[in-house]
Amino acid sequence: MTRIGVLALQGDFREHICVLRRLGAEANEVRLPQHLAGLDGLILPGGESTTIGKLAAEYQLLDPLCESAANGLPMWGTCAGLILLARDVGHLQPLIGALDVQVKRNAFGRQVDSFEADLTVSALIEPERPFRAVFIRAPLISNAGPDVRVLASLEDTNGIVAVQQGHLLGTAFHPELTDDDRFHRYFMKLVEEMT
Repeated sequence: MTRIGVLALQGDFREHICVLRRLGAEANEVRLPQHLAGLDGLILPGGESTTIGKLAAEYQLLDPLCESAANGLPMWGTCAGLILLARDVGHLQPLIGALDVQVKRNAFGRQVDSFEADLTVSALIEPERPFRAVFIRAPLISNAGPDVRVLASLEDTNGIVAVQQGHLLGTAFHPELTDDDRFHRYFMKLVEEMT
């Protein structure tokens, strides 16, 4: 059985765990360095990226996360998790920094400016069916490195909102807050291919 951890320091980790378990994965909360042992993949959930980064540093988890990413552990960052994975966020805060993207935090405004949008994502199963994405104080990928594959952009702005770089996946939105589990399936397939 595939073992996927979900960083459980702050944010919506429970929702990811529910989806993973429904899909048949063993899903574990990750709070300390020893919780990374034996994982096949890791999800960095949405929440408040500065708080998550500071807590990861306080619990001596930040360096092991960086090492795990560098050593090929598949990781998926959603919203705040994308910020944590990013190389550059234009702001001094603890980062894993493994994903070669620049991210603009809170790119669409405040909490009241949250929205939903239909995305075309050809990499997902049933690519003809739009993915309804939930953006909550969402970041936006402003620049992607040459080895980064763009998976989805907002049609009205061409703003990049989903990317993959090898074993790393990043989404600016919250797939765990919808009934559509295709992004979780995509990550699980990535994990299986990497193990």
